[in-house]
Amino acid sequence: MSVFPSATLRSSVVSRLRTAGCVFAEDEARILLSAAATPAELATMVRARAEGRPLEHVVGWAEFAGLRIAVDPGVFVPRRRSEHLVATATALTGPDAVVVDLCCGSGALGAGLAATTRGGVELHAADVDPAAVRCARRNLAPYGGHVHQGDLFAALPAGLRGRVDVLLANVPYVPTADIGLLPPEARLHEALPALDGGADGLDVLRRVAADAPQWLAPGGSLLFETSERQTPAALAIAGDAGLRATASHHEDLDATVITATRRC
Repeated sequence: MSVFPSATLRSSVVSRLRTAGCVFAEDEARILLSAAATPAELATMVRARAEGRPLEHVVGWAEFAGLRIAVDPGVFVPRRRSEHLVATATALTGPDAVVVDLCCGSGALGAGLAATTRGGVELHAADVDPAAVRCARRNLAPYGGHVHQGDLFAALPAGLRGRVDVLLANVPYVPTADIGLLPPEARLHEALPALDGGADGLDVLRRVAADAPQWLAPGGSLLFETSERQTPAALAIAGDAGLRATASHHEDLDATVITATRRC
């Protein structure tokens, strides 16, 4: 496509997206026009987006923490609010730290942290979804990341036990009964295990928190997102696992992060 598409073409794309219910039609049109190589490809992309596919799946990438993260169809799309999780974790990460991105999806969290840590990190990531693992391997390759497939800690090399300085675990935390209330582009196009946190939204967190002390180094921290409503219960779960937990909230991103630290 031309670097400077005609005003008529731009207007046509915006109109189609707006009619389909896209709230940020102008911004999405700009991204689609820049991503399409030919008019035929643009038409295919616009049609897919108008039919409800996530924009990130349509163009194949998401903007996250200043990076362009590859996102394949079906893979969880990194949310902007998770930038607060990355920033919180980065403040705790020193050179050569051992970092694990559990439930990694596209690997966006690990990539965001590795890209902003001076001196580099030893980076591992894991997910149960083969599509997510393939995607994360592409995104983490520039940082020397090792991506493993499997269920939570069972996917990780045994040699990491007791050595992890920063454990990112963006576990699913939507209660099962609320899945139907999610936007269709998430509910219909992202893997259900990446969204469904069980009856109260905290089932996966309970499993992660219970095993985290065995994997964390002394003074190492588990960091995860939750909702404001779930924060008291999430703090209690971390505390019951023997971790010292605190919560932080980012108003602009509407993001709540729990930092749960293994005592030295």
